[in-house]
Amino acid sequence: MVERLWTAGEMPPRDGLYRPDDTGLEVHVQGPGAYHPDAGQPIPFRIGEPFDVVRSIDEDGNTAEVDTYFESPLPDGSGWMSGGGGQMGNIGYLARLNTDRSLRWVAVMDYSNPFVGVHYEGLTAVFTNDWRNLLTLDLTGPAFA
Repeated sequence: MVERLWTAGEMPPRDGLYRPDDTGLEVHVQGPGAYHPDAGQPIPFRIGEPFDVVRSIDEDGNTAEVDTYFESPLPDGSGWMSGGGGQMGNIGYLARLNTDRSLRWVAVMDYSNPFVGVHYEGLTAVFTNDWRNLLTLDLTGPAFA
């Protein structure tokens, strides 16, 4: 289901880290707004428990359209990072793609705002959203490898 949505240019509506095999982990993100005194600061990000992806998508019945703002090759040549948002201004997503640009995982976040860029420090990716806030992910970590 997740891979079919991604291929169609859509993503699940619930905050989560989704894989093409329809497994997922909860994602908890809070990001301050553009005029918040903390703009330009790190985005709090936490991985939670596994959840039933198919049931969640079936119960919600809605999906979000993918608006891609960037695709960037990973420094080790193992694939790509993609980022952007959805049709609502508060939605952000990050996706790790394989070398053939097939989906490895996509993280959907309702309150992160769209991600507009990335730079790398080894295999640590530092993403910037449209509020200039930063989200740092170790791409070698168990949830992201």
